[in-house]
Amino acid sequence: MSADGRRRMLFLLLLAVLIAELFLCLGIGSAHLGYDAIYAAVREGIFSPVSVTAPRQGPVHDIVWMLRMPRLLLAACTGAGLAAVGVVMQAIVRNPLADPYILGVSSGASLGAAAAILLGVGAWLGTNFVGMAAFCGALGVSLLVLLVANLRGAADPVRLLLAGMALSAACSAVSSFLIYFANDRSGVQSIVFWLMGSFAGARWDMMAAITLVTLLGILFFWTQGTVLDLMLLGDAEAVTLGRDLKRYRALYLVLGSLIIGFLVYAAGMIGFVGLIVPHAVRFFTGAGHRALLPLASVTGAILMVGADALARSLIPRTEIPVGLIISLIGAPVFVYLIVRRRYSFGRRE
Repeated sequence: MSADGRRRMLFLLLLAVLIAELFLCLGIGSAHLGYDAIYAAVREGIFSPVSVTAPRQGPVHDIVWMLRMPRLLLAACTGAGLAAVGVVMQAIVRNPLADPYILGVSSGASLGAAAAILLGVGAWLGTNFVGMAAFCGALGVSLLVLLVANLRGAADPVRLLLAGMALSAACSAVSSFLIYFANDRSGVQSIVFWLMGSFAGARWDMMAAITLVTLLGILFFWTQGTVLDLMLLGDAEAVTLGRDLKRYRALYLVLGSLIIGFLVYAAGMIGFVGLIVPHAVRFFTGAGHRALLPLASVTGAILMVGADALARSLIPRTEIPVGLIISLIGAPVFVYLIVRRRYSFGRRE
């Protein structure tokens, strides 16, 4: 079997694992449900003409479709989106330590959340005004980074990194200032929990937009595999091949920040996935982005769904922030991969 054939088989295998994992995780939660009842509820929701978001007479259906299903779908979208954008960001800045938050997205989101919780900024937006403020902060800082990097000529990877580091430090300082001088202890606790990530707020009314943005973004970046490969070679080499990477770099940054902004809005800050998953998948695919992007996306979804299941089940009647679980799982795995396998960022097979 050719290398492309093996990668297709691996993708289908991982997709099957994700589907099985989603079904198994429907049975994890404070209320114990048998898998026969879960299967019946899933089948009823799929084939019934009534909307799955409408309350039914059975509690099993309501638990499966109104509580656990949107949560698991959000976890899968978040994992896939973070992994895919992590791949793109590492190519854009040609830095193996880059992640989706490299250009200040995390600091902007933190500032937006801190301002919303402690100062009430955006309270008129409704019940999820914290998420909306975080989304605006994340996207706004990313666009500001792009603007600053292009002030004296087109942005290159070094200018983008420096602008991102500077604005990230500024946003972090303002956020820390707000938290340090806050008198609202419960508000500070809310910020800390939100910064560690959670899928507890998943609802069907938000999932359509998040799923659409994430899947379309991943599909678009997959079609740009050739350009992303050229970014690893550098601007000079790309120009000799007839490609000006500066336009593509700006476009990818805006689209990547848009995806991350939506995910931050729904799930809070969850780090490490966009760093470790691309590197782990490169061990098996090389650096060719046409193969790397879909495999990294599915792997990220599998990791995030599993981490959310652990976060809900490790301690009875207590939910651990999913970001802690991701770090506890990802750090030793990443170290093992580095120590046990030969690896070079940018290697292609």
